[in-house]
Amino acid sequence: MSNSRKFFESLTGAGKSIAVLTSGGDAQGMNAAVRAVVRMGIYVGAKVYFIHEGYQGMVDGGDNIQEANWESVSSMLQVGGTVIGSARCAEFRAREGRLRAACHLVQRGITNLCVIGGDGSLTGANLFREEWSGLLQELVQSGRIDERSAECNSVLHIVGMVGSIDNDFCGTDMTIGTDSALHRIIEVVDAIMTTAQSHQRTFVLEVMGRHCGYLALVSALACGADWVFIPEMPPTDGWEEQMCQKLSENRADKKRLNIIIVAEGAINSSNKPISAGYIKDLVVRCLGLDTRVTILGHVQRGGTPSAFDRILASRMGVEAVLALLEACPGTPACVVSLCGNQAVRLPLMECVQMTQEVQKAMDEKRFDDAVRLRGRSFENNLNTYKLLSHRKADAELPHAEENGGEQEEGPHDGPFTVAVLNVGAPAAGMNAAVRSAVRVGITEGHRMMAVHDGFEGFAKGQIKEMGWGDVGGWTGQGGSLLGTKRTLPAKHIDKIAEQMRIHGINALLVIGGFEAYLGLQELLAARGSHDPLCVPMVMVPSTVSNNIPGSDLSIGADTALNAITGTCDRIKQSASGTKRRVFIIETMGGYCGYLASVGGLAAGADAAYIYEEPFDIRDLQSNVEHLREKMKTTIQRGLILRNENYNDRNENSSENYTTDFIYQLYSEEGKGVFDCRKNVLGHMQQGGAPSPFDRNFGTKIAAKAVQWLSKRLKDFYREGRVFANTDDSACLLGMRRRALVFQPVTQLKEETDFVHRIPKEQWWLKLRPLMKILAKYKTSYDITDSGQLEHVTRPRARDTEIAITI
Repeated sequence: MSNSRKFFESLTGAGKSIAVLTSGGDAQGMNAAVRAVVRMGIYVGAKVYFIHEGYQGMVDGGDNIQEANWESVSSMLQVGGTVIGSARCAEFRAREGRLRAACHLVQRGITNLCVIGGDGSLTGANLFREEWSGLLQELVQSGRIDERSAECNSVLHIVGMVGSIDNDFCGTDMTIGTDSALHRIIEVVDAIMTTAQSHQRTFVLEVMGRHCGYLALVSALACGADWVFIPEMPPTDGWEEQMCQKLSENRADKKRLNIIIVAEGAINSSNKPISAGYIKDLVVRCLGLDTRVTILGHVQRGGTPSAFDRILASRMGVEAVLALLEACPGTPACVVSLCGNQAVRLPLMECVQMTQEVQKAMDEKRFDDAVRLRGRSFENNLNTYKLLSHRKADAELPHAEENGGEQEEGPHDGPFTVAVLNVGAPAAGMNAAVRSAVRVGITEGHRMMAVHDGFEGFAKGQIKEMGWGDVGGWTGQGGSLLGTKRTLPAKHIDKIAEQMRIHGINALLVIGGFEAYLGLQELLAARGSHDPLCVPMVMVPSTVSNNIPGSDLSIGADTALNAITGTCDRIKQSASGTKRRVFIIETMGGYCGYLASVGGLAAGADAAYIYEEPFDIRDLQSNVEHLREKMKTTIQRGLILRNENYNDRNENSSENYTTDFIYQLYSEEGKGVFDCRKNVLGHMQQGGAPSPFDRNFGTKIAAKAVQWLSKRLKDFYREGRVFANTDDSACLLGMRRRALVFQPVTQLKEETDFVHRIPKEQWWLKLRPLMKILAKYKTSYDITDSGQLEHVTRPRARDTEIAITI
């Protein structure tokens, strides 16, 4: 027996009881977390209980504490709010209330508690844990429990998950519900922008965030707001005149609308509130603009959770159960957090104390400290907003036609000419990236040139200078306004080099997918024979397939995931009316199974067939049997995802295992038990308005790319020209865990499977076991101490083994 197997045996849930509760304000995604805790707990052999109505239900006991089964959490994944209820509980704040709560838990043998809520709820849970021994002694003395019960339940283990739309908890990159709240805000902003443009109106939007400005700040980035007010950044004295001047300039530029976003906790430098009503009156009084106020309120808490929140909550729920299984006497309470793309455990009270330090810093007007304590994500968002919030007048910059298109002889700090183009298939968020690049470039003092229709348009000279106002309103636009083609540059290399010389282009920013990655490799290879190509180049990954080496995420993938998840929700809803039906859904992705796998986890799929995990007829038959058994329960529906009909060409699978074949097999094998339907999602995954994540990600990554180009342009400026021919002058800017990293494309070759157009290692494969576990597959799994959820390439269904490590 392996060490990992022995380690797992000590963590079995047999004989243990776990209770899950939601407390404080509700947040979309809480139900996904509850579902994951229940199903993972049952999976490992533990009893799992719901505690309804939060701490109030724990204090009241009775029917508020109910044992959950697998079917109890069916159809919860896509529901907003919290199905098991949440309530503020004054009684739990008093010792007598906690005494009653302890008695009700001991009566059911519950010594493992999973709390989903904000910092107040988690602080209360930690106090409960610290008092546990004393509470049990008091209960024994009063005769409410016996000595044996106290002895058997002598230690209470606590694990927390943060459910809060404000993203105001230190120690985690994102809290459950934040992304969904941003979806609600951006949906409203997009709707308002259409009516505002029709009437040349100014809109003032108040969003939630009494103590934290995250929602307001990210919303402002995602919609290109003209001004934002947040608690962490009070405006300086004289802000009224500055804001009105900016709004006046917008109207002078014939911009038809202005958007101002205000966090409900916004303050001035004297800690006095700034209300949406005050801002409206100011604009009307000083500028006479038609101005409206919209207060979003609890709309932000409502609606179905986004794909991101479902995945985040599911991962956290599974990790919470593993943390409870591993806990021993003396283990401090922990909170499950998101760090980059990993679910990690942190000491609960350290995170709570850091969160409280933020408010203390703000009360003492140490706003820079407050921003720093909020974390790197908040700080990066704020810096990007500041970078994009003020323009340099276009008149300050010399234009290309003034010197015949050639780069001026001048100092090393410019002006330089930077070209931006989209390459590959369109992806939502591309336009946000182009807007950010153009405006940051202008702010940096460059001439910004837009290349239309990718490398094909480049060769034809479809190049146009872009000003600040030319990219106004681009953030929320789907597709690619520049136009994009899959054409690679190699066959047009002479013409592209000539166009770069004609237009005096000193640097390239390529935004796109795998074709952009290949194109950059080809441009680099042609430098030896084409001097105009010896300039700094950087690629920003943008593709729904998320298949670019060197980056965990690509612009557009989140929007595609939400499209898949939303469609699957509707399909599952239709299946609830027609019982015993299985749906086969085909997603995009080519040889990359990201959309099918992660979309399957977000949608609650039973299986996802992808290239990266070989499968054969025995696997398919095993899954059919699983569905046949499932139809005997109250959950009489099935959902199977399959990425596009790329044939799985390897020794273990046949080129015939297409979506059509799988559909026909399921239809035949399910006769008499279930019927089958097939849906091909197709190009709808590439369309639509970009999600808040893709808008924000595109904005930040493009801004960073242009800043890097600015630095490299100065580094490579010699004797009146830019000349760059080193490997590190052509890079891909990718998200690696928590950081944006510049990586020479030549070094990424070793990480690339060029035949199948995917990275050789893909982090999201670690998530596939979760989908199987939450779908109740009878699998075995190992737990080791490596600290991560690890993926093991799956053998056949007859001896499947899934590795989960903590």
